[in-house]
Amino acid sequence: MSRILVIRHGAFGDIVLSLPAMAAIRAHHRHAEITLLTTKPYSPLLAASPWFDRIDIDSKPEWWNLPGLWRLRRHLSGFDMVYDLQTSGRSSRYFTLAGRPPWSGIAAGCAFPDDSSRITLHTRERLEQQLRLAGIPSLPQPDLSWLAGPVPDLPASYAVLVPGGAPHRPKKRFPAGKFREVAAGLKMPVVVVGTAGEKPLAEVIGGTDLTGKTDFFQLATVFRGAALAIGNDTGPMHLAAALGVPCISLFSAASNPALTAPRTPDGGWPITLRRKTLAELPVAQVLAALP
Repeated sequence: MSRILVIRHGAFGDIVLSLPAMAAIRAHHRHAEITLLTTKPYSPLLAASPWFDRIDIDSKPEWWNLPGLWRLRRHLSGFDMVYDLQTSGRSSRYFTLAGRPPWSGIAAGCAFPDDSSRITLHTRERLEQQLRLAGIPSLPQPDLSWLAGPVPDLPASYAVLVPGGAPHRPKKRFPAGKFREVAAGLKMPVVVVGTAGEKPLAEVIGGTDLTGKTDFFQLATVFRGAALAIGNDTGPMHLAAALGVPCISLFSAASNPALTAPRTPDGGWPITLRRKTLAELPVAQVLAALP
């Protein structure tokens, strides 16, 4: 039996955009033993998927940490093929640490290097190109039925608002007060999701507050029951789009939707609104974009 390694660390939006690629690798190596090397936050999520036989945690040791590097080397050794979906400077250095096995990625000297055009491509097309050059012809629409968890009773019809985002990227956030105005303009109840630290945003917006109350699986169930989702450029919006929920994604100049926008299950593009700063985005324009 051949042994395959897939490397993907995060973040959450990148993990979601990588799900079709993970499904494609499993379909191509149907009878192989496939290991995923990832970081601790995403281990429970991807362990529940049907694509991996084993999950290894990358503690990302510093390069001076020799015991840590030896442990990492054991995680990287003995594979017949490696798909580096992270394609970072760090993960590319794993190519040498692993003993230079057959490798798909951007590591210098690897057997299946991605094309230099990758820097102009959205993450989904970049992954599709990388795998095609390694002999996997296309990305399937992944079955995400395994991604579900119990949630409290919610209204029969509701919209999910995602007002948060990475704490170190405040320019990627639509103001909470404007989210409150959007909520008031919708003809249905709203559910606010996010981390526990984003509870103050939910208090401004109103509606059902689920901040800090959902894991990845529960969040998926909340989205599946929603009529639509509106939110910033952040991981949960990628999940909503991947589940086929009608979405409106809000982008500032801090990120480029042509490279990082959420994508639908078939690879389509949800509605995206963009302004230099999200404080400039009119609430009326958000409401006018409702699908």
